[in-house]
Amino acid sequence: MIIGDNREAVIENIKVAAENGDFHSKVEINDPNLTPEQSKAILDRYVQNRRKASFKAKTLLARQAANLLTFALNRNSEITGIENALGIKGGAIVTSNHFSPVENTAVRLVVKKLGKKRINIVSQETNLAMPGAIGFLMNYADIIPIAEDKNYLKNNFPEIIKSLIQKNEYVLIYPEQEMWFNYRKPRPFKRGAYYYAAKLGVPVISIFVEMQDLNEKDTDEFNKVKFKIHILKTLYPDPEKSVKENSVSMCEEDYAQKKAAYEKAYGKPLDYTFQNSDIAGWVKK
Repeated sequence: MIIGDNREAVIENIKVAAENGDFHSKVEINDPNLTPEQSKAILDRYVQNRRKASFKAKTLLARQAANLLTFALNRNSEITGIENALGIKGGAIVTSNHFSPVENTAVRLVVKKLGKKRINIVSQETNLAMPGAIGFLMNYADIIPIAEDKNYLKNNFPEIIKSLIQKNEYVLIYPEQEMWFNYRKPRPFKRGAYYYAAKLGVPVISIFVEMQDLNEKDTDEFNKVKFKIHILKTLYPDPEKSVKENSVSMCEEDYAQKKAAYEKAYGKPLDYTFQNSDIAGWVKK
């Protein structure tokens, strides 16, 4: 399912960023561009409304729509390694590679297999400014906005994550930060996901989504792809280590196992020299 226009321009941005080692840069070209005031308004509205009955009603509707989309898009998806995430008691942080607005449906599928009713997803606040049906899902389908607002990051955001974990919820945090469209390779990680796992003393459920090209057109530029969802070894913070030490070691270990999963799935070593095959499904003219 291709969402977004000007994919060639986005792929060119990915190529340039990868070859420059700028792995956390924004590559999409039509994302909303918010002023600090607009960003703050989105965050304030979320904080003020998230406990209201009207917000919860819209969340139920959006969650149902996301669940329908999950089953529609993952009819042929495979899951391996489910045993690695069984038996977890309480809440957890979930990490996955980030390559599509709908790849979180693969994570939703896994979470449902693990007996959870929902997955909470940390997403850039700019996504909540999107119009139409996508915007509705971004605002209400169990999305937690994140932004560079210092007060929100210091106070509201950590409290929201903590409250969800205390309710035995799972929270998906993308360590790659920005979405790179259909990019197969795991990118070096930011430490935030592992900081919260270490701070709250909960495990990290590690997922790597492999994309397999199908011989079936999606658009003129892309073939459809199939997801193969690899659930890797669950990571636990070491009670003998500090929060910083745990966050660093868990981040490094998760990147290493996602790198190994990539190399096993695609049969080649991971390097960041750009090749057309790095973009799943792309039929370059």
